Amino acid sequence: MWFGIITLFPEMFSILEYGITGRALKEQRLKVHCWNPRDFTQNKHRTVDDRPYGAGPGMIMMAQPLQDAIHAAKHAAPKKPLVIHLSPQGQCFNQAAAERFCKEDALILIAGRYEGIDERLLTLEVDEEWSIGDFILSGGELAALTMIDAVTRLLPGALGHEDSAALDSLSSGMLKYPQYTRPEQFQGLEVPNVLLGGNHKAIARWRMKHALGKTWLKRPDLLEKLTLNTLQQELLMEFIQEQNKKD
Repeated sequence: MWFGIITLFPEMFSILEYGITGRALKEQRLKVHCWNPRDFTQNKHRTVDDRPYGAGPGMIMMAQPLQDAIHAAKHAAPKKPLVIHLSPQGQCFNQAAAERFCKEDALILIAGRYEGIDERLLTLEVDEEWSIGDFILSGGELAALTMIDAVTRLLPGALGHEDSAALDSLSSGMLKYPQYTRPEQFQGLEVPNVLLGGNHKAIARWRMKHALGKTWLKRPDLLEKLTLNTLQQELLMEFIQEQNKKD
């Protein structure tokens, strides 16, 4: 998977050298290259921003340095890339988007700064706009890092276990079931007996029930998007009844 990043702060992407993305980089499952628009300016001060037409606060990123940086990234891409602008006005990034992007050969991510970028650059060069949430960041770098991490986890072999990505929260449209590890008792709390017995059918049923239940408790909006089969409906009702008894 190849990523081209258009950013004024390429140093921020050194964090990708750690953890899962770091291993993916070493194994060349992931390739990340940065282009700084300052290197493509046509003035001696390397200016990449200017005041907005029509007045107003802040500065706007100029189209020319960004366009030239994007063209350089396109030229370096192994195949025709999808160009994405990271912006609060974009679609909200989610697991389904990550699964779609991991099937692309090359992505170019534009990490804007200041009050935004010249609209003409969007018209000329950008294929899609994406956001990581309804809040404002100082720039698109953190959003780009988030997207790269989410996509990398889905690359074959990146997690070291072929089932890891499939079992992640949200991969099935719901939250993940509760998880436990040693010791069996911790400060008066015990691991559920069903997880200790080795009955894989019972464990699978417990995990499904509690994945549904946790989603019902914490993210009911996700359940509204799912079509539950008969067993899942029964398990969810069972969880809700048990929860009501506790209350």
